Amino acid sequence: MITLEIKKLLENKNYIQLKTLLHEMTPVDVAEILENNKTNILILFRMLKKEFAAEVFSYLSSDEQIQIVDAISDKNLQEILDELFFDDMIDFIEEMPSTIVKRVLKNSTNKNRILINQFLSYPKDSAGSLMTTEYLAVKKEWSVKETLSYIRTHGSHSETVETSYVINEKKELIGIVTLKSLLFSKDSDQIINIMDDAISVNTLADREISIELFKKYDFLVLPVVDNENKLLGIITIDDVIDAIEEENTEDFQKMAAMTPSKEEYLDSSVFSLAKNRLLWLLVLMVSATFTGSIISKYEDVLQSMVILAASIPMLMDTGGNAGSQSSTLIIRGMALGEIEIKDYLLVVWKEFRVSLIVGIGLGSLNFLRMVYLIKASIHVSLVVSITLFFTIIAAKLVGGLLPLGAKKLNLDPAIMAGPLVTTVVDALALFIYFYLAKLILHL
Repeated sequence: MITLEIKKLLENKNYIQLKTLLHEMTPVDVAEILENNKTNILILFRMLKKEFAAEVFSYLSSDEQIQIVDAISDKNLQEILDELFFDDMIDFIEEMPSTIVKRVLKNSTNKNRILINQFLSYPKDSAGSLMTTEYLAVKKEWSVKETLSYIRTHGSHSETVETSYVINEKKELIGIVTLKSLLFSKDSDQIINIMDDAISVNTLADREISIELFKKYDFLVLPVVDNENKLLGIITIDDVIDAIEEENTEDFQKMAAMTPSKEEYLDSSVFSLAKNRLLWLLVLMVSATFTGSIISKYEDVLQSMVILAASIPMLMDTGGNAGSQSSTLIIRGMALGEIEIKDYLLVVWKEFRVSLIVGIGLGSLNFLRMVYLIKASIHVSLVVSITLFFTIIAAKLVGGLLPLGAKKLNLDPAIMAGPLVTTVVDALALFIYFYLAKLILHL
């Protein structure tokens, strides 16, 4: 409804009413309107007041940000960046081409230029890449009255006023004090007497560690320190949510045998989508040759009894699905911190027991199906059903152990899910199948 109204105001060139309407909306809603009106995005953006424009700018996708930056002067660009919180500005710079980064650095103050270069030098997936420098730091010897006065004066420039960080003369983090504690303490109380212990993360730590700390302690903000425990910045919950979304997207892509990409699907070129999928499909295709070679080796067995060949797809599909079930659960458990590498024996024992129950159930049902519905012989039905039983056991164990093995080798466990597990299990299933066929049927 609002989009139609904006479209009508644009067509009638009623810019005064349009400007009023935009400023009555939230920044995220205005950003969505701008992204849905790409042809008029510059007209709409120029109507926004400076501070409001900066907020809207932070919610736009990188493509729309580039479009706006290319159309404005260096002065206007710097005005927008000055209004952004520091972490939002870093996020913007990281997504921009080098020409725009140079414009930003050229027009930045010397202090900001140093900070920007420092942030850009942090590893991509580190805690340092997520943090902002806009926080409240207070001295341990201050009184509650002095601290509240400081918060009133400087709080508007901080991402959060709920928590202040207590530092000593060396700028080392020694504790935290919440606004609630300050409000319910006496004005004369010293900060050192009401502060709590601080849980922090190192700048170079993987961002997954930060995510785990937020989940474990229900944090809204987390301090970031260097190797000497000096406070350098904070990570806020909004940046962690973005990081979680990125991590989940990467895991889904890896589990589907694709190279991770940050580009949205509709914005990605056909070539880039093909490139991200081609490598893994090639790896899986080459690895699938093992199953082909096993089938070729036992070609005489298949020729002597057609029903054995007809059962291969069922065995391979069931084994692959069983393995994927286990790997998905283990990968998710590892992501949530519920399962660690040292728990591999517990995983083996649990998956083995699960596979026994599932294998006996499916094997028995398959035996009855083949004997009474397909009218296969008892011996053939036994071969297929016993193979199904052992395939499920192997699949569950492989699916449970491969992600843990990947983690041990410092690889992403997600790459061991789905297609890769299926490929390994397929080869095992065929080997078991033909071995039992020759053993029981004497082929």
